[in-house]
Amino acid sequence: MALWKDQYGREQNTPDPAPEKAVATVASVETARTPAPAARSAAVAADAKESVLAAGLTIEGKIEGSGNVRVAGNFKGDVHVQGNLTIEQGAKITGSVRANTVVVGGELEGNIDAATRVELLQTGVLNGDLKAGSLTVAAGSRMRGRAEFGWDEKGGK
Repeated sequence: MALWKDQYGREQNTPDPAPEKAVATVASVETARTPAPAARSAAVAADAKESVLAAGLTIEGKIEGSGNVRVAGNFKGDVHVQGNLTIEQGAKITGSVRANTVVVGGELEGNIDAATRVELLQTGVLNGDLKAGSLTVAAGSRMRGRAEFGWDEKGGK
């Protein structure tokens, strides 16, 4: 008596030793593909969307919203995002900036207000005032303006 037929239609006389085991394996693979809700929310935070203004482009206007922004071209206007702003080497922003983290590798002509963290890279230039929770300055970067950092929002330590 045949238990099943192979792909060519021939009958096979050997039973499957543990069909339940195969089902358990499929179930455990499916469980591994579906992370727990806490792991899913951490993965979503790590996969925050990033908008990119490519090199060679010049745009004028205003950027607002949540998510990360990377500027490699030229932008004239204010940038207010709930996320990170990165100004690449060779890029230029003219306007005020408000973001969680601001990384300046290019040039910013305007103020940075209430950022959690600001990094001035070696090629970074800031012409304007800065207010941030923390400031990292690389050798070779340039800044002209007033800087306040290390203070909380209430003006105390």
